[in-house]
This record gives sequence, structure tokens and C-alpha cells, in this order.
Amino acid sequence: MRLRVEFTTEPFDLEEAPAHALAAREVVETASLDAVDVGPFGNTAEGGAERVLTVVDTLLRRSLAAGATRISLQVNVLGDESGEDGR
Repeated sequence: MRLRVEFTTEPFDLEEAPAHALAAREVVETASLDAVDVGPFGNTAEGGAERVLTVVDTLLRRSLAAGATRISLQVNVLGDESGEDGR
């Protein structure tokens, strides 16, 4: 199964990226996922279910430890490992 995770961390700081946002970015960028898009107002990453779920766990723990007060998270099923839609 393939998953896509979309997330944001708060509080926002438009002047410079806060420590919790940098922690989240580091987690997804170093996780060997298939696709990662990091932006100022939202982030997405895609990959196999086990890897994405492990990344979500690490992302939550590190972002909270770095000062996040809220993490908005959405996980979508994209299909199976062959890319076919699983719905």
C-alpha cells in the first residue's frame, strides 16, 4: 500500500522557520521516501505504508520535542505498491 502524508506544524513564523518546522523537514527529507514537497504552509511526502507510518511517528515526536504546539496531519491511501489505486 502507498500513502501520502500532508502536514503542517504550528505556531507559524513568517520571518524564519521555527525549530519544529526544521525538525519536521529534516525527518521527511532524510527518510528515503518516493516524493517529498516541503513548503512554508504545508508539506507532503509519499511512499510505502510502513515507511510513511514510521516517518509520521518520528515527525510527531521530533516536532513536539522542538516546540510545536499543534500538528495538522492527513494521510491518504494512494494504492498498492504497484501504483494501482487501492480503492
